[in-house]
This record gives sequence, structure tokens and C-alpha cells, in this order.
Amino acid sequence: MAEGVFSQPGSGARFDWGPAGAAELARVCSVLVVVDVLSFSTAVDIAVARGMRVHPFPWSDQARAYADRMGAAFAVGRSQATADHPWSLSPAALSTAPIAADLVLPSPNGATICSAAASTGAAVVAACLRNAPAVARWLVTQGHGTAASPVGVVAAGELWPDGTLRPCVEDLLGAASVLDGLSMLGAPLSVEAAVTLAALAAVRNVPAAVRKCVSGQELRQRGFAEDVSLAVQSGVSAMVPVLTNGVFAPV
Repeated sequence: MAEGVFSQPGSGARFDWGPAGAAELARVCSVLVVVDVLSFSTAVDIAVARGMRVHPFPWSDQARAYADRMGAAFAVGRSQATADHPWSLSPAALSTAPIAADLVLPSPNGATICSAAASTGAAVVAACLRNAPAVARWLVTQGHGTAASPVGVVAAGELWPDGTLRPCVEDLLGAASVLDGLSMLGAPLSVEAAVTLAALAAVRNVPAAVRKCVSGQELRQRGFAEDVSLAVQSGVSAMVPVLTNGVFAPV
């Protein structure tokens, strides 16, 4: 497919924001890497590492019915988890909940983008601070990160109350961590991708920045500080969750 200027042509690793950015990059990139640090991608990393197959699903009333049809466990919102139903979007909850063979994990940002991207035919990978180096290494070993097989890294972002995109620090830094790994392994970056590295270089302490940013403060104030603590553990995971037939599983 011919590349337009908005798809950042000629580069091996590209960067954009949210559903619209993902849709543009999916037209021309061999692989989309979706970054939603707080918390979809972090939750996927933890669940897949524990042996669960994760089904991303858009944030809607249909998610529970889909889980029922699939015979899968259903992840509720953080505040809705109970002792009888411990699966939620909370990474901390998923780190201790009983292992479900299949888990439907809806979210308004990361899961929604992954579900839409999967329908384009592009491969989709879930990345966060925990597994960014592993994802970068895997992409390069698979031959991606070149102008002929470009990688699109998408920062999911958050949503304002009116539903518009709110770019967020944690996803910018998570995306930059993947792009930094790709750059060090020789992938040529688009200007947009390279600019994220300037943000990463300006932050001396990434965990502290994520804790203190708006999203981190919001979760901590709501009583989910452990979710933030798990999300800021950079490079601790070797998982590379790849979406195949609608399901995230390790490669």
C-alpha cells in the first residue's frame, strides 16, 4: 500500500498516538506495538506471564456477553473486583487472582486499540515498561524495524471526560522505551519516533515520573498504588505478548 506523509514513510520505526494514529500506522506497518502502561499493557504482560490467554475487547456492555460465549473469565473495572470475582484491569489483582485459561480484558484505551488493529491484518504486540526491551529485541530478530518491514509504536493515551484523547506521560515513556531499544539495535526512527527519545532522555528517573504524573497520582489516590508500582518496573519481563486470532499469548 502506498505510504502517505502521515504514515512517516521511509523509516523503520514510527510513532503515533491513540486510535487514529494506530489506524494510520496499521495501513503500512508490518507490526503495531500498543503501549498502555496504566494499565492494559501491564495487565496483559502479567496475565500472559502467568499462563493466561488474554482476549482484548473494547470497553462496552458487550464484553461480559463475549466472555460468556467464549467460556472465559471476565475482567471487571478495578473498583468492581471482589473476593469471588478477583479478575480486573488491575495488574496487582491479576498477579494474585486464580489463573484463568482465558481472560477477556476490556479497556477504553489499549484493548480498544488492539481490537481495532487486529482487524487490519497487522501483527499486534502489547508493550509496557516491564517488557519494552524484550519487545524491541524480538521485533528485530523477526526482521522488523526496517523501511521494508516497519514497526508502528502507538501510545494509547488516556481519555478526557468528553471522550477525546489525553496524551499521557506514562505511555509516552513506555513507547519511547520500545523505540529506544529498536534504535539501539539499528532501526532507523522517524522524526516523530526520535522526538520521544528526547522525552525519555530528559527524565532521569522514569519510575518517579510515572508515579508523579497525572495518571499515576490518580491511581494512587484511588487506592491502587500497587498497580503503579508494578507498572514502573522497567525491563523485568521477558514476555512478548503477540495477538494471534484475537488472543494475546507469549511467542
